[in-house]
Amino acid sequence: MTHRVRIGLLGCGTVGADFAELLVERRAAIESVTGLSLELVRIAVRDPRKPRPPALDAELFTLDAHDVVKADDVDLVVELIGGTSAAGELVLAALDAGKPVVTANKELVASAGPELFAAADRAGVDLFFEAAAVAAVPMLRPMRESLLAEDVTRVVGIVNGTTNYMLTRMMGDGLGFDAALARAQELGYAEPDASADIEGADAASKVAILASLAFNRSVVADDVSREGIVGLDREDFELADRFGFDIKLLAVAERFADGGAVGAQVFPALIARDHPLASVRDSFNAVFLTTSAAGELMFYGHGAGPRPSASAILGDVTGAADQLVRGTHRRVPVGPPAVMRPTRDLVHSYYVRADVDEAPGVLSEVTGVFARHGVSIRTVDQHGSESQARIVFITFPAPEHALHGALDELRGLGHVRGVGRVLRIHK
Repeated sequence: MTHRVRIGLLGCGTVGADFAELLVERRAAIESVTGLSLELVRIAVRDPRKPRPPALDAELFTLDAHDVVKADDVDLVVELIGGTSAAGELVLAALDAGKPVVTANKELVASAGPELFAAADRAGVDLFFEAAAVAAVPMLRPMRESLLAEDVTRVVGIVNGTTNYMLTRMMGDGLGFDAALARAQELGYAEPDASADIEGADAASKVAILASLAFNRSVVADDVSREGIVGLDREDFELADRFGFDIKLLAVAERFADGGAVGAQVFPALIARDHPLASVRDSFNAVFLTTSAAGELMFYGHGAGPRPSASAILGDVTGAADQLVRGTHRRVPVGPPAVMRPTRDLVHSYYVRADVDEAPGVLSEVTGVFARHGVSIRTVDQHGSESQARIVFITFPAPEHALHGALDELRGLGHVRGVGRVLRIHK
């Protein structure tokens, strides 16, 4: 028996067009396997004159997104317009009308997730958002279903394909920051305005979503402290290579045993070359989970590009359509707001680079500053000229407030000419 499910699409930009084309391509195969006839019946766009895929009938297009949401001939809504204000209103309207929603809008889910999850639960329909986290990597559904009974204690991921591509080229090919960004833009991995990628905002939204599902506590993007990759220079990569590290932009969330508080951060980090995440190159993404029973799990795949995102969206549409036909839904397993541990109390090892005068006693003076703030030095590497030296410190684990206290004091020393980039070290 075939069940017809009519789909309304909000937005037909790059990802929306690829989703629509993929749906047309895969429709017969999906029907043969699932018995679901997925039919695209309405598409809301800002500019109906813009060129569209030839497989899409011009009569499908409309300027009125609210009309698509309210239409009696739309059973399921796919939101791909982006942003939070208008998109949030449309998603809530669809859910309140009893229509399942599939979205790839990470910003919306990471900022208004609790409200949306509650609306879906009240209406008894599904809200799916696989493409909002790690594009084509099937990450969220395993966390919502297969790992629902697991005790997940840590989530570490490379969740932004743009920056991972750039860092791969900077580390492997010696490209500078601007050249690596230009290459990513040429290949379509980065938008003309790539600030959300390079400043860490995109990754912060994604790790907020992942942490919410992993820990059954609501974490929003504003809970995540973030540092981007702006300011990394060639010497950082050369020194990382000398010490046996790669540099990756990591999204890290951890639930602590002492009270269940959650820490969430995005930052460029040194990562040992034998760590599984160090082998994740170019635009690929990966998420590494630490669990109590299953141990360590890693999910890996394409993290950038419209086609991988379209694949994740179509998978969600198929799942939501199946639930709709069965008259069931699966609630989003996210509980009350998480208690967030202040970033200053989170513990890491660090790489610190400082330029100092080449003079007797300077190294002792600098290491004494670290000692006074409770930061122990693991290794020291010093090189320079007759008048100036560059010192690289690798520290033992210490709270962030201890490190920043030491750095503030270092900057006030007369023999210290400057403190360079500080990078955390992930183990």
